[in-house]
Amino acid sequence: MAALAAALTTPAGAAPAGAAPLSAAGRQTPHWQLKDSGTDVRFRGLSAVSRHAAWVAGSKGTVLRTTDGGAHWRNVSPPGAADLEFRDIEAFDARRAVVLAIGEGEASRVLRTDDGGATWTESFRNTDAKAFYDCLAFFDRRHGLAMSDPVDGAFRILSTSDGGRSWKVLPGAGMPAAQDGEAGFAAGGQCLVTSGPRDAWLATGGGAHARVLHSADRGLTWTAADTPIPAGDPARGVFALAFRDRTHGIAVGGDYRADQASPRAAAVSGDAGRTWTTAAQPPPAYRSGVTWLPHTGSAALAVGPTGTDLTTDGGRTWKTLDTGSYDTVDCTPDRGCWASGEKGRVARLE
Repeated sequence: MAALAAALTTPAGAAPAGAAPLSAAGRQTPHWQLKDSGTDVRFRGLSAVSRHAAWVAGSKGTVLRTTDGGAHWRNVSPPGAADLEFRDIEAFDARRAVVLAIGEGEASRVLRTDDGGATWTESFRNTDAKAFYDCLAFFDRRHGLAMSDPVDGAFRILSTSDGGRSWKVLPGAGMPAAQDGEAGFAAGGQCLVTSGPRDAWLATGGGAHARVLHSADRGLTWTAADTPIPAGDPARGVFALAFRDRTHGIAVGGDYRADQASPRAAAVSGDAGRTWTTAAQPPPAYRSGVTWLPHTGSAALAVGPTGTDLTTDGGRTWKTLDTGSYDTVDCTPDRGCWASGEKGRVARLE
């Protein structure tokens, strides 16, 4: 908690009325401050740009954007998208973003805006009835990937080299065979993540083992590693990943059913995802989102329907920070940490 407070909180004199108590060092205790989004849709897609700017995407084809720290949200939903389920959004800045709609067949789509959501262009529509896209991620402003659940026995990968304006399906020869029942989870936009110019990881569940697949060549070839997070059921597996560099990663997940326990809801890797170790003290329940905290080196947040947990030792031990419901979380280099979830919930860490 001390490390988090030192990195992310405001001086005592800047504390707003009704804020959390001050620590002995004169800083506020870190806490989520809810922002009024003006809607009740579920926001599983989130992309933080800064402490001031963020995008959220969710059900009923809804996309919102703020540029004033969440004080006001502008509805920038694509026209005619009310039947789409947005589950991931990746923003390059306050004006440019790419959003993913999930679902079978043509329900899976990618759209891009270059003017803050005033207009949108559909850049991909899935025409394969067997494909179901879950997540997307970018290496930089031009190069990115999107992943589909297995098609003909292997995960399918889309690639873009022009910032999401066009996409192509990558050859499947470099993808390991999928396990029976294996799939990704479109739960918080973090089942596919990147670090640096070429490394990508995707998370799976549903099969005999919850796995993490790694590519070091922008999605052309992949290797698979088992994790200790429970699987063996369509509701169990790795739901979200975060890598602070190409070596150090955290995986979170569990069983998303509220009446089922998730005793090993987090795992860590120190070798680019080749091996994974169960957290010594994992989060107490299923978690669907995770992010490294900026400028701390070993601190991260994990979120889920029953709360937010903090680690300050690289994911080995976790302590509950908040009991509010969130689906996903994201932080920026200027210490802007945001979370979003059900019933229009959006918050910034203060």
